[in-house]
Amino acid sequence: MTESAVSPQHSAFLRAVRGEPVPHTPVWFMRQAGRSLPEYRKVREGVGMLESCMDPDLTTEITLQPVRRYGVDAAIFFSDIVLPLKAVGVDLDIKPGVGPVVATPVRTLADVEAIPDLTPEHVPYVTQAIGQLVRELGATPLIGFAGAPFTVASYLVEGGPSREHALTKAMMFGAPEVWDALMRKIAGIAATYLEVQVRAGASAVQLFDSWAGALAPQDYAASVQPHSARVLEHVGTLGVPRIHFGVGTANLLGAMGEAGADVVGVDWRTPLGTAIGQVGDRAVQGNLDPTLVFAPTDLMLARAAEVIEAGRAARGHVFNLGHGVLPSTDPDQLQRLTEFVQSYPL
Repeated sequence: MTESAVSPQHSAFLRAVRGEPVPHTPVWFMRQAGRSLPEYRKVREGVGMLESCMDPDLTTEITLQPVRRYGVDAAIFFSDIVLPLKAVGVDLDIKPGVGPVVATPVRTLADVEAIPDLTPEHVPYVTQAIGQLVRELGATPLIGFAGAPFTVASYLVEGGPSREHALTKAMMFGAPEVWDALMRKIAGIAATYLEVQVRAGASAVQLFDSWAGALAPQDYAASVQPHSARVLEHVGTLGVPRIHFGVGTANLLGAMGEAGADVVGVDWRTPLGTAIGQVGDRAVQGNLDPTLVFAPTDLMLARAAEVIEAGRAARGHVFNLGHGVLPSTDPDQLQRLTEFVQSYPL
C-alpha cells in the first residue's frame, strides 16, 4: 500500500496506537458493525449470522454502515470468532439468543487432531470482502479481528457459551496434553486468519478474549498467555499494530500486554488510569461503560471526558466502549458521543 495522502497510515487511529501525536482522540466502537443500526437489521433480515459473514458483499456493507453513519476513525471487520472453525469444517452454528453451539464438543486428543488447519483457501470470502472494504474506506483504517485461543477453546470444549467454564478448566487442569494441543491448534488457526486479513489490506488487528476474565493470573500465565502470544507474535511479523482485549480482565492487563500487544483494551470495570499503570509503555483502548449511552446525554459526555482525560497519561489512547455496543443502543447517542470525542480539545 502506498504512503499516499489518503493512506490509513496517517489516520488518527494508527497514530494513536503507535504513540504518535494525534489531531484528535480517535474513536471507534466494538460491535459497531451491526447490533443497534436499523440499516443493519434490514440487510440481515432472513440471513443467518455465519451466512452473513461468508457473503463478501454483505460483510462489506455491514462493515461500512457505522463508518458512514458516525464517521468513526476506524472500521472493524464484520465477522464472528467462530467463523474460522466453521470454515475448516467444525459442525457449529450460531443460535439466536444463545450464541455459538458446537455439535460435537472436543474431549480428546483425537478430537483436536480431527480439526483441520486453516488455509487462505478456506476463507476466500474474507479476502474478497477486505479488498472491497479497503477500496471503499480510503484513509479510514480497517481493523482485522479474531477470537483468542482461550475463548474459542471454551466454545469447543463446552459446546456453547458457559458462565463457569467448568469443562474448559477441567481439561486445562486435568488433561494438559489435550489442552495444549487444542490451544496450539486454535492459535495456528487464529494466526492464519489474521494473516489473511492483513495481507488483504487490514491496517491493524484485534485479538478478542471474551472469557479470559474467568482465569486466575497464574493459570492465565501458564496455560493461556503463551498461546495468545503465538498469535500476536505471528501478526507482529506482518508489521501491523495489535490490540488485545478481554472482558473482566482487571487482574490480567499486564500479562495481556506482555503477550505481545501494542494496545491493551480495557473494559469498563477498571479505571483507565489504573489500567495505564499496569500495561507498561503501551497504548490503551477504552473504556466507557456501554450502558452510559442510556444515561442522559450530559452525563454520558461528562463520563466520556473523564475517560479522555485519563487517557492522556498513556503512550496512546483510542476511545472506545468498555465492551461491545448493546443491541438496544440509540444510534443518535453514539453519533453524539463520536462527535464529542473527536472535537474534545487535546
